[in-house]
Amino acid sequence: MSTIAPSVLRQASRLAAAAPLRSARVLSRATTAAAVKTASASRSYVTETKRNNADVQAEHAIKLDHREMEKQGLAISAQNGSSQHVSPMADVLSNATVMDEGQRPIYLDMQATTPIDPRVLDAMMPYFTNVYGNPHSRTHAYGWETDKAVEEARKHIADLIGADPKEIIFTSGATESNNMSIKGVARFFGRSGKKKHIITSQTEHKCVLDSCRHLQDEGFEVTYLPVKSSGLIDMAELEAAIRPDTAIVSIMAVNNEIGVIQPLEEIGKLCRSKKIFFHTDAAQAVGKIPVDVNAMNIDLMSISSHKIYGPKGIGACYVRRRPRVRLDPIISGGGQERGLRSGTLAPPLVVGFGEACRIAKEEMPYDSKRIKHLSDRLLNGLLSMEHTSQNGDPNQFYPGCVNVSFAYVEGESLLMALKDIALSSGSACTSASLEPSYVLRALGNSDESAHSSIRFGIGRFTTEQEIDYVLKAVTERVGFLRELSPLWELVQEGIDLNTIQWSQH
Repeated sequence: MSTIAPSVLRQASRLAAAAPLRSARVLSRATTAAAVKTASASRSYVTETKRNNADVQAEHAIKLDHREMEKQGLAISAQNGSSQHVSPMADVLSNATVMDEGQRPIYLDMQATTPIDPRVLDAMMPYFTNVYGNPHSRTHAYGWETDKAVEEARKHIADLIGADPKEIIFTSGATESNNMSIKGVARFFGRSGKKKHIITSQTEHKCVLDSCRHLQDEGFEVTYLPVKSSGLIDMAELEAAIRPDTAIVSIMAVNNEIGVIQPLEEIGKLCRSKKIFFHTDAAQAVGKIPVDVNAMNIDLMSISSHKIYGPKGIGACYVRRRPRVRLDPIISGGGQERGLRSGTLAPPLVVGFGEACRIAKEEMPYDSKRIKHLSDRLLNGLLSMEHTSQNGDPNQFYPGCVNVSFAYVEGESLLMALKDIALSSGSACTSASLEPSYVLRALGNSDESAHSSIRFGIGRFTTEQEIDYVLKAVTERVGFLRELSPLWELVQEGIDLNTIQWSQH
C-alpha cells in the first residue's frame, strides 16, 4: 500500500494543478466575449479563484487508486459482486476532513523542530543588516560589536545549564556536537591504545549510534546497553558494562521518540567515581527540564537551538574544563572555539540561540506547568479509548512528548487520515523501508505495536483548542480505520489473535 499511495497522490495533485489552467482558459474566453458585447460595462482585471480548483480532488485520487490497485493485483471485488473495486486508501482519502482554504495543519511535531519565538527573531534581525561584522575580526568596531553579541549569547547558554561561558563551543547543531564529543574523546584517548571501549544505549539518536559504528570500524569496542520496557537503562547493567579501558559513556537525556528522562545524576555520579567521561545528548532536554552540568557530573553535552524555539543551523557542545576533557577536533582550520571547532560563526544564529536560551531559563516554570496541563488533557483523552497504550515510562517522561500506540491501526494510514494535524509516526513510514521504530522495538514492543504508534509533540504555542480538536479527530479516525480492519472485527467478537494460526499463501 505504501508503494501505491505516493504515486496516487502525485497524479491527483497533477490533475488538481491542471484544473485551474483549464478553467482559466475557459474563463478568459468568456470574459473576452462579455467585453465585446458590453463595452460600457466596468472592467475587471482580477478573476475570482474557484475554491474547488485549489483542492486535490478526492474522486480523481480514488479512481487513480483503483487503477493502481488493479495494476498491482490488489483490487478487492465489492460485496455486491459488481465490477467496482474497493480500496482502503481511497476510503481514507474520501473520509479525511478537507481543510478550509488557506488553513495549515495543527502543528504537533515539536520533537522534530519548534517554531521560532518572535522575540528571538527580533533579537536576530539587526545582525542580518547593519551589524554584519565578522566576530573574529579584532582590528575594528564591526568585529568588536558582533564579538560582544556572541559572548553575551554564550553566557545565556551557559547560564541555562549551570556552566562557565568558556565551556560552550558553538557547532552547527546537536548532530555535530554528538559526533565531536564521541569521536573526539575516543580518538584522543584511543591513540595510546589504553582506552578503546565505549558504552551507549540501544535507544540513542541515529547520529550517536552511527558515530559508534564508525569507531568500531576504527578498532574500538562498543557496548550497546539494552533498556527496560519503560525505556530507562538499568544502572546495574551500566555498572557491569564499565571496563578499565572504557573511555566514554554516552546516554541520551530525553528520548526524542518516547520522551523518557534518563537518571542523569546517577549516571554522572557512577562515571565520575570510575573516572570515565560522561556525554549526554540533551537536544530534547535543555530549556525544557532543569539541567545542571555540575550537579549531574556531565562532562560533555550536546545542545540544539531549533528544539527550543531558536533558529536552525546552530547548536552547542558543552566541554568541561575542570576536570579537563581532551578531544580531537573533527573540523580543522583557523582555531576558533578553543581550537575545537574551526570556522566563522554566524552572529545572527548565535544571537538567536542565546536569546532562545535566555527566554527558556526565564519562562521554564510557566512553560513546564502549561505543557504538563495540555499533556495530561491529551493523554487522558487518548488513553480513554480502548486498546491504546502509552510507550515509555508513564512517570518519568517529558510531558511535551507523548507517544501512544493504537492497536489494530496502521500508523501510516492514521497519519494520512489526520492530514489536518502535523504528527510523526513511530514507524518509518516516510522512508523506503517499512521497518518499525528501533526505539520501540528496544522497549520490547511487537512490530504491530511499533507500527501503530504516533508521537504527539506539545510546545510553548500549543493551545487547548488545538488539543481538543486533535482528540476529537483522532478518536473519530481511529474508529473509522479500525472498522476497515478485519482484525478489529475478530477482536470485537472476543477472539484472541495470538491463538490464530495464519496460513501462508
